[in-house]
Amino acid sequence: MEKSKYIDHTILKATATTDDILKLCNEANTYHFASVCVNPIHVALARKLLNGTDVMVCTVIGFPLGANTTSVKVFETTQAIADGADEVDMVIAIGQAKEQNWDYVYNDIKAVVDAANGVLVKVIIETCYLTDEEKIMACKMAAKAGADYVKTSTGFGTGGATVEDVCLMKKTVNGVCKVKASGGIRNKDQFEAMISAGADRIGCSAGVAIMEGYKNE
Repeated sequence: MEKSKYIDHTILKATATTDDILKLCNEANTYHFASVCVNPIHVALARKLLNGTDVMVCTVIGFPLGANTTSVKVFETTQAIADGADEVDMVIAIGQAKEQNWDYVYNDIKAVVDAANGVLVKVIIETCYLTDEEKIMACKMAAKAGADYVKTSTGFGTGGATVEDVCLMKKTVNGVCKVKASGGIRNKDQFEAMISAGADRIGCSAGVAIMEGYKNE
C-alpha cells in the first residue's frame, strides 16, 4: 500500500476555520491521503471539496470525552453520514470502561456500528486512561460489536499512540478488525514505527511533513 494511504489527515482543534478545512482538503488531495478527519460541523464542506477525488471524509463521534449518551452518539453518526461522512471514529464510554461495565461499552459501540449501517467505524479506546487489561477488554468489545478498527487515542488525552499499545491492540483483535494509531505521530520515524507495530491507519496532522520526509531521503 502507498504510504500516503495510511494517513487520515486530521484537524480537530476547536478553532478550525473554513480556510483550515480548505487547506486540509487540498493537501489531502495533493498527497492522496486515505481521508481527512474533521469535526462533524465540517463534514458537508469536506464532502463538497473532495467529491471526485480518492480521499474519503472521516469524522468523530462522542468526541473527545466519549461521555455522550448512546442515543446522542447514534444521532451524531446518522447526521454525519447524511452530511457525507465515509468513516466515523467514535470514542468509547471511557468511564464505563474504568468501572468494568463492559456490557455498556459493548452496547454503546454496537449502537453506533448499527447506525453506521455499513459505513466504516473506528473505535477510539483512549489508551492513556486504561490499564493493559482494560485496553484488551475494550478492543474485544469493539471487535465483538462489529467495528472495523480499534484506535488508540483522540489526541486530546494525557498521551497518544505508543508502539506497545499498537502491538497489544493488534494482538488482541487478531485480524477481526484493524488498528489505527493516532496522537503524537509527527515525523517519518514515528510513522514507520507505528506501521511496523501493526497499525493499518495513522491519524495525524503532520501528514504533509511525513510525506515530505520521504521526498528528502
